[in-house]
Amino acid sequence: MATQDSRSILFTNTHPQQGFRLLELTPELEALLSSKDAPALELKSPSAALARAVVDPSAPEYVNLCTPTQTYRIRQVQSSNSLHILRPSLGQISRADIKVVEEEAGESGTLNLPDEAVTAIAKCGSTLELHVPPGGFSAVPFLEKSLGLYEKRSGDDDGDIAMDESSNGAGALGPAETRQMRDRVLVDVPVSSAQCEAGWTEICAFVDEEQGVCWRPSARMRLNVWKRLMEGAILQGIDLEKQFLVGDLWKSVLDDDDASEPFPRALLEAVARRLCVEDERPSLADEIKWASFDKAECTQWVGEIYLAATAPTPSSATGRSDFLREWKDCLPESWRDEVALSKLQPGSYQSPDPTTICFVEPSQRQQVSKTSAAAPAAAAKAKTTRNWHELLKNQKRR
Repeated sequence: MATQDSRSILFTNTHPQQGFRLLELTPELEALLSSKDAPALELKSPSAALARAVVDPSAPEYVNLCTPTQTYRIRQVQSSNSLHILRPSLGQISRADIKVVEEEAGESGTLNLPDEAVTAIAKCGSTLELHVPPGGFSAVPFLEKSLGLYEKRSGDDDGDIAMDESSNGAGALGPAETRQMRDRVLVDVPVSSAQCEAGWTEICAFVDEEQGVCWRPSARMRLNVWKRLMEGAILQGIDLEKQFLVGDLWKSVLDDDDASEPFPRALLEAVARRLCVEDERPSLADEIKWASFDKAECTQWVGEIYLAATAPTPSSATGRSDFLREWKDCLPESWRDEVALSKLQPGSYQSPDPTTICFVEPSQRQQVSKTSAAAPAAAAKAKTTRNWHELLKNQKRR
């Protein structure tokens, strides 16, 4: 038991308190920050309009912490136990800005303060934690709402591209201006730079240097680009599975009898970048000069965009056999044997009836996945409940 003569440390607190927020770090983030070449972190939040457009549950007020490659949602967690941030006050106790918890008056009436003291400079009733949802983060939903849709005019497969009012006709852009336009779009996307780049590549987004506009091509447009480049590659003898010059591929899609371009070269380069073998894929900041396509990845992509272009909803579902036949016709002859429904991504399609098939948007796949995962849990809970009722009934009978 402590005695009156035992050594004590004075506990004081400043007034007013300082504003501190405590952030709980994940082991991965702690290791990254303590590394020799620790990167700069970003706090990113979408604009209110973009957040509402994506229909985020916490829109529009949230912020993400982004490393160069990862994204974490910052959440505030209330605590029943307050945390105090302390500062040692060795021999420098100021009576002007502290409230003394315990005072001892000497014979002279002055305070006998100990030489050692700790001062609470902040009180935190909540902490910030980093959260990553099960599906992770993706830039695609934000880019789909930020970029204009680039597609052919309805009923005109070989007509001009339908432009909206955002076209400014400012003339051809240089590489630096193109990069600046892309960066202006990505600055409001609340994910890491690597995830922004992956999302941009995934949807084949591009900057039209002539129009000075950032676009995302429709599934129908991407399918059209693929058909043109495949036909051109066959005519020019370009093996898509081996390294080839993207410039040669662009020349192969141009029609010698037509001076106009079927679509911007930047769009073809965006499709080539998307289909390029991942280990050989250059970053968005670098020009794509060489490319080679992975047959399995390319076959899957072509099947999905064909389905998205021709049967985007259950009401427009197409026959399975017709879809498989058309899918094969969209591929080089040596790739046709790769066609099978099992080659498509899980959840990327559904069958309204046993003989038809239609595309499922990525956002809807997550909802279906959550519903499917919740169904067995609910069934198990119901089964357990029934078992307990049966158990109670059996006990009553006894």
